Formats: sequence, C-alpha cells, structure tokens
Amino acid sequence: MFDNKFVQQRIEKAKLLKVAGFNPYSNNSKRNTTIEKYLNVNSDIADMEDKRDEKRHYIVSGRIKLLRVMGKASFVKIEDESGMLQVYVTRDNLPEDFYNTIFKKNIEVGDIIEVGGFPFVTGKGELSLHVDSFTILTKAISPLPEKFHGVTDKEIRYRKRYLDLIMNADVRKTFQTRSKVISLTRRFFEDKGFLEVETPMMHPIAGGANAKPFVTHHNALGIDRFLRIAPELYLKRLIVGGFEAVFEINRCFRNEGMDATHNPEFTSIEFYWAYKTYKDLIEITKEYFQYLFEHLNLPTQLPYGDMVVNFDNFIEIPLIESLTTIGGVPAESCKTKESILAYLKTQNITVKPNLNLGQLQGELFDLFVEEKLIDPTFITEYPVEISPLARRSDENPAITERFELFIAGREIANAFSELNDPIDQLSRFEGQMEAKDSGDDEAHEMDRDFVEALSYGMAPTAGQGIGIDRLVMLLTNEHSIRDVLLFPAMKPIHKEEIVEESE
Repeated sequence: MFDNKFVQQRIEKAKLLKVAGFNPYSNNSKRNTTIEKYLNVNSDIADMEDKRDEKRHYIVSGRIKLLRVMGKASFVKIEDESGMLQVYVTRDNLPEDFYNTIFKKNIEVGDIIEVGGFPFVTGKGELSLHVDSFTILTKAISPLPEKFHGVTDKEIRYRKRYLDLIMNADVRKTFQTRSKVISLTRRFFEDKGFLEVETPMMHPIAGGANAKPFVTHHNALGIDRFLRIAPELYLKRLIVGGFEAVFEINRCFRNEGMDATHNPEFTSIEFYWAYKTYKDLIEITKEYFQYLFEHLNLPTQLPYGDMVVNFDNFIEIPLIESLTTIGGVPAESCKTKESILAYLKTQNITVKPNLNLGQLQGELFDLFVEEKLIDPTFITEYPVEISPLARRSDENPAITERFELFIAGREIANAFSELNDPIDQLSRFEGQMEAKDSGDDEAHEMDRDFVEALSYGMAPTAGQGIGIDRLVMLLTNEHSIRDVLLFPAMKPIHKEEIVEESE
C-alpha cells in the first residue's frame, strides 16, 4: 500500500523522528487558541509602533500548507479549521540544533504541528507568529496533491473528500453552511411549536413516495425490509395518535439513477401540521426561507450560476395553467389523453402509451415547464392520479390540494393537504397497485396498516417535505449534488469494491 518512493521517504523521516526522541504521532496538544481568534485578538498590533508584543504568548496548531525553508529562518503557513496563519521559525529561538537536524530535514508540507510564540507584523504587513516552541503532532506520510482542478480531479475530490477538505477552504465553507442550514431548520420548526421525532428507517412496506426501494434482509425475522423511501406514513400515524405538529430531519434511500440532483441516499425534512391546509404551508415556507436568509446573511437576490433568483418574488400558479402560460403548450392539447399524445407526437416525443391523463399532464410539466421556473414558484392543484396521498379538492375532485416548490428550475419541496378519508385512501392505493401491475415499478405499495390508522380518525392535516441537499446547492451556488454531500455515492473503480451477485 505504501510502495510509492515519496511515501517511503516520509516513512523513513517518521522513523528518524522517533529515534531522535520525537513522537511523530503525539497526543499531547497544548493549543490555547484557534487561528481565527489569534488573528482577531492581535489585529491591534498593526497600529503599534513596535509591530510586536513579546508579552503576549499563544499556542496554535495546524497543518503545514506552505513551507519556505531558508538558512537560519523559515516561514511556514499553517491552517486549522478556522483559518490560515504565517509562523516564523528561527534557529536561535529553538532548542540547540533542532532547526538544522529536525525541522529542516524532517518537517514537510502536510505535517500537523503545534507552535508557541508571540505576535508580530512582518515588513510586508502580515500578522504572524514568532515561534519559540515547536511540537510535531502528526507526520503525514502521504504528500498532499499540488492542484485540484478539472474533471479528473473532481473524481478524486468526491472519492477522497478528506483531500478535498484539506486543499480547499471553500469546500469546507460549503459544508459548514450545510450544517448551519440543518441547525437553523431544526430551530425554526421547534420555535414554531413542532416536535422533532424519529421514525423507522427499515420499513415492512416501501411507501411514502413513488420510487424504487433498496431491499435488505432481516436475518432474525427471516423477512425482507425496505430502506426508507420517505417517513411520511409514519409521521401521519403520529398525527392520528394525537401529536399536532411533528417533524423529522431524515435520511431517505431511493434505488434510482444518479445525476446532478439525485443521489441514492439523501436528506430532507418532513413536517406535518394538524388543523392546517397546504395554503398554510405556502406561508410557513416563505417564513422559513426568510429565516434562513436572515441567519445566513444571504442577499434575497441570490446568484445561482448564470441566473439571479429573486426571493422577494414568490409565485403561485396551478399546474394546468402553467402548461400554457409558462410551457407554451396549447390549451386544447392539455385536456385529454388523446390530445396530449397528439401534441407530444408533433414534438417528436414518445411516452409510455399506458399513462393516464394525470400522468401525461405531469409529463408535459416536466418537459416544458419545470426548467423555466427560476424565481420561487409554487405549482399547485396537481392531478389526483399523480398524488396518491394528497386530499382531493372539494371544488374539483380531479385535482388535489397540493403544491411543489420549484426554484432555479428544480423541485425543492412537495406539500399537500393530507388525505384523511380511509375509504378514498384505500381506493388510491388500489389504483396504485393497478398501475404497478401495468408496469409502473415506482407505483405506491398497498399499506393496509396505514389505512387502518386513518380509520381511527386523523385531524385535517397538511404535510411537506423539503430536500435539504438541493436547498444547500441553491444557497451555496453549487450545481452538483455531489458538491454538497460529504461522501456521495460513486461507481466502484476497484474489483474489490464490487460484490458479485452470486455472493
């Protein structure tokens, strides 16, 4: 594993450090400040006449990112999670012969060190640390890469995220933002009176959304289980049980393709609110985005690639209306199955012939509308055929009280007034089973236990799911979901990573 000659040279240096009495993997850090705090608290030195203060003493730790070794003195750039600091190492300020025999010969870029000293400002005006103590904390035996750019290096970044994080401070900032988004999301809903709950990740029935599940096997029970597609049906059981506002920040799994916006495991928040409708969810969603923007100090005119998304401009439009006003599909071509198929034929687009009217209207939306929705847009009134868990509209039973939120051409959230009629729900599930028998392998499974739960009475409820990964992409101006997942799914490149089906 460590056959590379440069790695071998570093291993030899680690051995020499041990022989010289220095543990290259010390666990005795005495750090008393971070680099960011050091720079902030000593910023006043730039205004002092002497430009140095030997009465102040600090101990900082970090990874060497740059090393300029000279005869009797060297400049070293070290980095910790909070920032980068220049330190000045001289022969005369360290133990006898340490500089020549240990520092110059065995310390390299990538090593993690701890240095003590006093603050000063260099002739070039950079606040630095004048070193009077030097400790080796970790000897890096693999050299750091010099550059990270281009398609090939992106593969390395995703497969070896630790290298990406070492080399790219902006990447660390992206994931710090992600962490803040999750924390702020939790705080927002708790402040609104929601209760955070946990539901199973292994389900006896693949349910909660139309998607292909991952299947695993429970040895003790001798039965298969499905990794969670969505927590929806369990969260609504809790509403039946008497909780009135619940949420779960959850990991979900869908056995589908991977692209710029899809990863087989992903994070979302789902929340359910009794005695509310999907209209109430539109308002709380606007509040949620305002809350995030305020606490993340983001402009409401947010750049995203070549676009600028205006978060002061939330739009609401029914799906069928969007087909004509946004998608440019003639109104007469949206009303029947036959008219839609005829229109698609004129566009040289083929679809499965067994799709029903609602599914075909959904196809039109996907093809001609979705990518045009730049500013935040609530698409409402979805056909009942593609909304098996949503409540029918009292005014028009062919549509549901549902919306999806689209921003920058991508779906960010899905919400609806929940179906709480057990007879209607049973009928919807039966319709989904017919669709599955007709070849729709993503149709929803029958869940009789959930129907039974509804039979005990669920208060009028509205529920919503928001994709955290896509939301973070939007807020950090990232255009691949892999750039906001610390460890995205990757195609195996080594034989040992592939498990043969026969095994």
